[in-house]
Amino acid sequence: MEDYRRIADSIAADITAGRLRPGDRLPPQRVFARRHGIADSTAARVYRELTGRGLTVGEVGRGTFVRAAAPQPGPALVEPTGSRIDLELNYPVVPEQSKLLADGIGPLLRADVLEASMRPVGAAGTPPARRVVADLLARGEWRPEPDRLLFAGNGRQAIAAAIAALVPAGARLGVEELTYPVLKGLAARGGVTLVPLRVDEAGLDPAAVEAAARKAPLKAIYVQPTLHNPLSISMPAERRAELAGVLARLDVPAIEDSIWSFLRDDLPPLAAFAPERTVLVDSLSKRLAPGLSLGFAVVPGPAVPRVATALRSGGWTPMRFALEAATRWLTDDTAQSVGRAKQRDASMRQEIAARCLAGFAVRSDPRSYYCWWELPPPWRADTFVATAARYGIAVTPAAAFAVSPNSAPNAVRLGLASPSPDTLSRALTTLADLARSAPDDLVAE
Repeated sequence: MEDYRRIADSIAADITAGRLRPGDRLPPQRVFARRHGIADSTAARVYRELTGRGLTVGEVGRGTFVRAAAPQPGPALVEPTGSRIDLELNYPVVPEQSKLLADGIGPLLRADVLEASMRPVGAAGTPPARRVVADLLARGEWRPEPDRLLFAGNGRQAIAAAIAALVPAGARLGVEELTYPVLKGLAARGGVTLVPLRVDEAGLDPAAVEAAARKAPLKAIYVQPTLHNPLSISMPAERRAELAGVLARLDVPAIEDSIWSFLRDDLPPLAAFAPERTVLVDSLSKRLAPGLSLGFAVVPGPAVPRVATALRSGGWTPMRFALEAATRWLTDDTAQSVGRAKQRDASMRQEIAARCLAGFAVRSDPRSYYCWWELPPPWRADTFVATAARYGIAVTPAAAFAVSPNSAPNAVRLGLASPSPDTLSRALTTLADLARSAPDDLVAE
């Protein structure tokens, strides 16, 4: 074996064993040559070989770095399969975002700046962060006051803090009859009783809120006015105003989940209609990337101390590095550019879903990253989910979202964000073929 390949094999073994990790910088080629007692030209061939194997990447003016592992290939749509196509988790990633995020975060990696960004930070964040997040959340004439912004490690923690601050153990929290599954776990851990509220084509029915409050007091409601998960419904402005009026009459606060609203920014939030009684929660996990998340809450003035206390006592305050990175991404238009790319990506994926599932009872929004599929008889949701799993496809049954398990619709939610477009198309085509068959026919096979 030629010397340069033998040396390249040695470096490759170090990468595989984890002795060299993604992002590690290799020494300059002349230094590498001296260390290994080889000519500079041989060192250059070693580096080219490593790059050719996809193990390193060269950056002009910076050097050669160990590359992150390549993504695993998608599973074949046959059974049995050792992996799966994930239509459950829904984390959108667009091709251009890594470059945009890397460019924005670069200045944080200077030693002096990095040292400052490792220091603790409280729930109030920093003044620059409050200003740029207020700009990010602004819709039309509504812009939150920066001093009403609090920060959490992620959106789930911001929701948990809002519940802890507004709804004591044993009290009732009104929620849409189909709701974010994590909310059910948060309520159970906090001893909070969830009260299912009717949803129609325009979203949460304000009359249902009044009816529930007449039976027993509601301490708050949790609502997703924009691109409701899992139904993709967005309340029109008139419905938001009507709901705000009901909340004022009942003197009931709202927790507004605005996580997906970056995909549809043409509607004012509920907080614009009821600012004195709405805690608006948002985050960067879907808007930017799940791996470096940040949650935030716009809180009515009197409730700021309570929500801040809940964030501190729950250990849910943000990491300063994430806060500083987000501030830079929001200041230099990175977050806005990634958000616009994801709006285009969601639209493209909805077109794939519309084509593959044509003829079925599918509810969605052209700007959403998920679909709600009411299954044709004789399929039941649990049977369909199990059958899809045999074909290497994971989908979410309606029961995961239903507040009352015994009243779950015969439907599944399809998350469109995670697979590649080609894999998504193949998966949806396979699911459509399954739905056209009878469960007994598949068992007979």
